[in-house]
Amino acid sequence: MKNHETIQVVPARYPMRIVGAAVALLILAIVVQSVAFNPRWEWGVFARWFFDPVILEGLGQTLLLTLLGTLLSVIFGGVLALARLSSSWLLSGLAWAYIWLFRSLPLIVVLIVLYNFSYLYDTLSIGIPFTGINWASYQTINVLGQFSTAVVGLTLVQSAYTAEIIRGGFLGVDHGQYEAASALGLPAWRRTLRIILPQALRTILPSGFNEIISLAKGTAMVYVLAMPELFYTIQMIYNRTQEVIPLLMVGAVWYLVITSVLSVIQYLVERSLARSERRSAVNAARGRAVTPAAQPTSSPEPVHAQLS
Repeated sequence: MKNHETIQVVPARYPMRIVGAAVALLILAIVVQSVAFNPRWEWGVFARWFFDPVILEGLGQTLLLTLLGTLLSVIFGGVLALARLSSSWLLSGLAWAYIWLFRSLPLIVVLIVLYNFSYLYDTLSIGIPFTGINWASYQTINVLGQFSTAVVGLTLVQSAYTAEIIRGGFLGVDHGQYEAASALGLPAWRRTLRIILPQALRTILPSGFNEIISLAKGTAMVYVLAMPELFYTIQMIYNRTQEVIPLLMVGAVWYLVITSVLSVIQYLVERSLARSERRSAVNAARGRAVTPAAQPTSSPEPVHAQLS
């Protein structure tokens, strides 16, 4: 008889993981204790102001600026991206110059210049340059108020970054997809929306949501316009009450909430897109499996023997 050796399974041990987890938990406990049980953080003041109507009103202005800035920058940035990809050297050059300019200028500079635009130009006119033909004219001070200046400034700067993200997504699509879409005889706009854009979204979405989160935090810069968004509202309150740290924590936590919600939306959108891609891949595999069976088998040609 042959002796059957018993194979003993020994689980792998990773002692450094245990040490690293213990050190991380120790650091976390130290941070929680130093923040939660330090009376100088004034958590009572934090709780009193967190849901205050004035704070919530400033939060609403921040959310509205983020929403409008995102929508307008996506639209304008998409146009700029298509212009950069255009075969026309004029369109491509103008789009490049715009992106170069507004990626170089700090947002605070753009906002201050726009807020003082009425000093540079008394009126805004629509007509033919270098002629006396004007179709409409508006007082600049009536067009660019606090809110409109903030929206325009955020859109001008953000659209430059969005354009490069969208352009990178389109360049990431295999060139054969463009050729296949052209071979179908579809119009250019339909090729872009139905074939190229869905594939480019895989590259655009992560960077795009990152820019939206940056835009949500960048709305704090409109405090230079004395507009009562979240950060400016908090500034006005702690200048009056001298409760600086707890009120700054109110703003920090609300910004954490905004970015967390945007991160969850990003996760859901990416998961939905991945599910759609898997479904398309499964359908394509099934189609390839069914097609050979559906084709009729060709019978061999009859061979006629010649009788001598």
